[in-house]
Amino acid sequence: MSDNPLDSAGNPEEFWFNLKTNSVEFGRQSAASYRVGPFASEDEAKNALKLLASRTKKWEEDED
Repeated sequence: MSDNPLDSAGNPEEFWFNLKTNSVEFGRQSAASYRVGPFASEDEAKNALKLLASRTKKWEEDED
């Protein structure tokens, strides 16, 4: 179980990376079209672009 606070629906708040501002957000602060995630920690969210690039590379290699 997560130690993160709960949102109004009782779900744990999570970290998101905002692609428009290139910043980490706690909870769903911005429009869905600008954020990726969720991530379990702030550090994971800070490395979102590296993680996404790594996943894309792996998917491309798996297609070959």
